[in-house]
Amino acid sequence: MLALPWTLLALLSLGYGMALAYGHLSGFAGISVALLLIAGLAVRQQKLPFGRYLGHSLFIFLALALAMHWLPGFYNGRVIPPQRFTEDAVTFAMQLNLDKPLIGFWLLIACPWIVSRRSLRVSLSATVVALSLSVVLALGGAMLLGVINWAPKWPDHAWLWLLNNLLLVTLVEEALFRGYIQGGLSRCMKHLPQGENLALLLAALIFGLAHAGAGWHWVLLATLAGVGYGLAYRFGGLAAAIATHFGLNLLHFGLFTYPMLAR
Repeated sequence: MLALPWTLLALLSLGYGMALAYGHLSGFAGISVALLLIAGLAVRQQKLPFGRYLGHSLFIFLALALAMHWLPGFYNGRVIPPQRFTEDAVTFAMQLNLDKPLIGFWLLIACPWIVSRRSLRVSLSATVVALSLSVVLALGGAMLLGVINWAPKWPDHAWLWLLNNLLLVTLVEEALFRGYIQGGLSRCMKHLPQGENLALLLAALIFGLAHAGAGWHWVLLATLAGVGYGLAYRFGGLAAAIATHFGLNLLHFGLFTYPMLAR
């Protein structure tokens, strides 16, 4: 049996505890937890293959519902009020989400194979290369499209943004899109000649489509960034994908218009 990724679970627990400090739950949140538990038990059992498929199907539905904040019982407290970090930027506000981290908890406990461990040297090397590529593709592309400008800054709420983005956003998204989707597709397509490359591209496209609400620019840019994150995951494991994703977000936040130019 694969060992549980305790370091990532500890980080996610820290982030979830931080979110709890700013918000609260109702009893209805127990419904989501119970359904995730059922899905996890179905996935981890070995006797009924069909049961595992049902477990994964239930999880995918719950992950979508949690990410879209459709399920009751979660009161996500606002910790950054609406404001413009620079005069030319759109208004930004931030909440600490109590529902979305459950996706990461489920993945790390029910599917520990998503961690895809690598040595520290390999992970660091993959992160440096993938982050460099992601900066060129995503931030460079955003500059060319007129979505962002050069705008160095460090606002008063920056440290809170940093902790939230690392623990409650990046970690969860990479566990889902790279670990679960790309890793799962790679396992399913391992017999195909270009199976791993196809899995990487499909996961990047799905990640891009998840940003459709922000417009076609962000679908394209998120897909390009997803290619970089996917390469980091493929060659450096989940830790490299998280570091690459967070590194790009941090560069975007600290050095460029955030989240985007007002039109």
